[in-house]
Parts: sequence; C-alpha cells; structure tokens
Amino acid sequence: MSIEFLKRAAKTPESETKGARRVVAEMLAQIEARGEEAVREYARKLDRWDGEIVVSREEIKRRARDIPEAIKRDIEFATERVRKFALAQRDSIREFSVEVHPGVTAGQRLIPVNVAGCYVPTGRYAHIASAYMSIATAKAAGVPTVIACSTPYRDHGIHPQVLYAMKVAGADVIMTLGGVQAIAAMAYGLFTGKPADIIVGPGNKFVAEAKRMLFGKVGIDVFAGPSEVAIIADEAADSEIVAADLVGQAEHGHESPAWLMTDSQALAGKVMKLVPGLIAKLPATARDAAGAAWRDYGEVVLCSSREEIAGTSDRYAPEHLEVHARDLDWWLAHLTCYGSLFLGEETTVAFGDKTSGPNHILPTKGAARYSGGLSVHKFLKTVTWQRMSREANRQIAQVTARISRLEGMEAHARTADDRLAKYFPAERFERGTPVET
Repeated sequence: MSIEFLKRAAKTPESETKGARRVVAEMLAQIEARGEEAVREYARKLDRWDGEIVVSREEIKRRARDIPEAIKRDIEFATERVRKFALAQRDSIREFSVEVHPGVTAGQRLIPVNVAGCYVPTGRYAHIASAYMSIATAKAAGVPTVIACSTPYRDHGIHPQVLYAMKVAGADVIMTLGGVQAIAAMAYGLFTGKPADIIVGPGNKFVAEAKRMLFGKVGIDVFAGPSEVAIIADEAADSEIVAADLVGQAEHGHESPAWLMTDSQALAGKVMKLVPGLIAKLPATARDAAGAAWRDYGEVVLCSSREEIAGTSDRYAPEHLEVHARDLDWWLAHLTCYGSLFLGEETTVAFGDKTSGPNHILPTKGAARYSGGLSVHKFLKTVTWQRMSREANRQIAQVTARISRLEGMEAHARTADDRLAKYFPAERFERGTPVET
C-alpha cells in the first residue's frame, strides 16, 4: 500500500466518547432506580419540558393543523418510498419447512418483536426523515406497538412536522422526550407500561452511549456515532459536486467525518480548495458544524489504483459511501464494507437521507465491517421449529445418545435412551458407553 494523506483528521469519534459514558451511566442508574420521576426531572433540566410526556391524538391533530398541505404531501411521498422499500425487504425473506431426514421436519418462522422504540432526534436540526425511516420500517415488519420519542423543539413540544411524520409513518404511542431519558423510558416501559424489545434511531453521542449500555436488556439497531461520508472519485469526477457532497454531510455535526479517496492528485487539490468556500457560504448553524467537522475530522487520501482505493474504503467502512468514478459495476462488485452505497454522481447521500427509499439509519465507526443498517430484518426474529415422528427417533436418538456420551453428557444421552425404550421396547440399539464419572 502506498496511500498518502493530503489531509489527516486531528480527532476520531472514539476520542470524544469517554465523557459521555460517565454522564450516561449516572443518568441510567438514576432512571432505573427512580423511574418516571427521574425522567421528568431530566426533561425539565435538559430540555426545559414540563408538559405532558405522552402526546394525545387531539394534540397531534392540533399541532398538524397548521402544516401547509405541500409539506404534508412531501412527507407522505417520502414515507411511502421508505415503506415500499421496507415491504420489498420483508418479501425477500420467507418462512419455510423442510424434511431434513425421513420423519424429521424443521422450519423457520419470522416473528416481529412486540414493541419497538423509535428515537427521532431534534437538536441542531428537526430530523423529519428519521421519523419515517424508523417507524414505517417497523410497521412494514409487522411490529404491533411502535413507541416514538422526540425532543421538545424550542420549548413547544415535538416539532410539528416531525410529529406529523410520526403519525403518517404509523406510530402507536408518541412521547415528548429526548436524549438519554427517552432511550431509558422506552427500555423500561415508563409512561406506557410496554418495555421496548428493540430501540432504533440516530442520535448524539449520549443517545448512542445509552443504547450501547442498554444493549442486552433491549435490542438495538446499530452501534452508531456521528454521521460519516466517504467519497471515492477518479479524475473524471466533478470536483464541485464532490466538494458539495462532502460539505453536505459535514453539516450533520461537529464530529462528523468527511473523507475523500482518490487516485487523482489534481482532483484532490481542487476539492480541498473548494470545501472551505462552500462551508463559508452556509447559514450560521450549518457553517459552525461543517467547519468544525472538516477541520477536525476531514481527510483526503491519495491512492495509486482503484484496487487500493477499494481496500482503503473497506478499512474505513464508512456509513455513507459515494462513488464518482468510471465503471460503477466494478465498484459495486468490489466494495464490501459500507452502510449504504451511492453509485454515480446522480445519486447523492441526501437523496437516501430523505426520500429515495433505503433506510438512512446506518452503522458508523467501522461497524459496517460486520453490520448493515436498519431494515425490516432488525424488527423480525428468525426462529426455528421442528417436529419428529416416532420412527425418526430410531436413528436420531441413537446418534444423539452416542454423541452426548462422547461429550460426557450422560443426562442428555438418557433423554434419547428413554424414547428408544418407549417407542421400540423390543429392539436393541448401540447407544454408546455410559459416562461413569
């Protein structure tokens, strides 16, 4: 490998998580011990919210009343794209049964979890898309009860457009809660009496840490951190489009990495000149976030070949990966580690973030090496079943008894012996040497 860093990140997401762990551990301990009282205190202290936690149907209608019809139609359009893709995912897997041995039938069932918790962040931005990405996908999987939480927006309850997106996507219960207290409330079933079986959705480092600490008590979608983008580009790429797409994702937050991998030094130089100017033209909130992200986490990596670029990209395992290069089919065949892949200049991450259909809740911090993003599969339990005839016991039980005794597990072996004795009392079988010690 002969890669060269034309720009190297000064920080990594991992370097910013230690303080969050201490804060989250204390908050979870308080909420587990004191329940709803502690949650309300955190809501007042951290979000300045002292209103009702569970949003009534009447309140949802009232808050949605003043949303312009054009905005409603956009939310409905995007939600339907996500729902359609999720339903196609559901149809791609099936239940089955197969006779694995004469008289032995084994099968697979796909059972949705009973309760899903969907977290929708509303901090620097109102993440309307995160509502339908999580909730509509859970509903497409067949989850009976979906509980959604979002932070109060500017002291007036959940952002009305986020609230409308939650409704359109099919949330059964909506709670005005943000941050760690929202994750804990869903995990422990506070205010609803229905503990979540799985909690999904993006969030800041405190939300991500709360999900990590509660994993095991509940399922989670992915071990997530700040949003990431990587762009692979060759000399044919449009430097202005590449620069704009890097900045487009850097605005997510101060700790959002943006990486460019290329075999063209000329393209790399153009992009590095363009990015600061594009950031400077952003509105204040986005400018602050993108500026810090590019300064501290941005990288430009120069490689000698497309094979080297592909290997480098797989080691980064980025959340979002754009390819602005010739022969897109080659890249599709050779790239293996990413949360979601965007092939060609025409297919930017923002389309996937908001509208096109595949889910935008994706693995970060290298987790794409072993995990995909949110899908209907995350809400489904793939469980197995089996049924056996008495005649099938003749061979299955003998082999089971012998293997159990080879392992030293005499009690296991005797469960097979008992069936052989009951079903075939007049026959003798080779059941292995009984375990003596």
